Amino acid sequence: MFQKRTYQQFFCLSFLIFILPCALAQQITLQTTGQTTAQKKPQLQLATKYQQSAVIEDYWVSEKLDGVRGYWTGQQLLTRNGNALSPPHWFVEHWPKIPMGGELWSGRGQFEQISGCVRRKHSTGKCWKKLKLMLFDLPNQTTNFTDRIATMRLLIASNSSPYLAMIKQEKLASNTDLYTRLDHIVDNNGEGLMLHLASANYQSGRSKSLLKLKIYQDAEALVIAHTLGKGKYQGLLGAVKVKTPEGITFKIGTGFSDQQRRQPPKIGSIITYKYIGKTQRGVPKFASFLRIKNQH
Repeated sequence: MFQKRTYQQFFCLSFLIFILPCALAQQITLQTTGQTTAQKKPQLQLATKYQQSAVIEDYWVSEKLDGVRGYWTGQQLLTRNGNALSPPHWFVEHWPKIPMGGELWSGRGQFEQISGCVRRKHSTGKCWKKLKLMLFDLPNQTTNFTDRIATMRLLIASNSSPYLAMIKQEKLASNTDLYTRLDHIVDNNGEGLMLHLASANYQSGRSKSLLKLKIYQDAEALVIAHTLGKGKYQGLLGAVKVKTPEGITFKIGTGFSDQQRRQPPKIGSIITYKYIGKTQRGVPKFASFLRIKNQH
């Protein structure tokens, strides 16, 4: 009996001393790891579509750059989804040790090259020499946007990195000035404008204090093929493959009603579609179906 009790006591003591702490430690590690993963994705402020009711004088206006969104944590450069990028050490060497939001950019119409560069895991770094993080906000600052602009300007003025700059922010007096500015941007292969409420604090998620304004262009193309839909469009049209008068082929999968997916534009018909700018290869970006030609 004594030996049996001693063995049981020894087992219980061993459990308390060794096994339980290990189990607790493992649970804490798993919880901490889960928190780290959950916290890794940046809490970004996202724009809503521009509304005509916006009072232009209350907003700062900047160009909407067609690059890759970058989030600097103060130590690491992340994508909008929280994936770590691998810039050369010299690219971020002199950056401030505070969170900054911006766009990795090298110029208008360069999206494909920018995206290919920053998403490359193993690189000589040569392509990064053409890029800059164009700063447009400071997520952790508790002041309004006008004050954050002043802080960003000070950061840039006191920083020696050639790879960190700031998007130009300006005030416009009227809707006429706004659309004049938009026309100028689009005519020069830009994407559109961003409007940021001057009095607004930084807000993660979709925000009515941050607006985006784009111009859609339209064009015609020949339908040359259909592709079948998936998921909720199983058995219906997924997209039409079209050919432009210039010989560019691409697919259009949005803009169709359910009825149009059941009875899609016939192969050989001409459709009108809308889009926002083009890639360097001449492919319309964000193309969406509008109508079959001569149908209104």
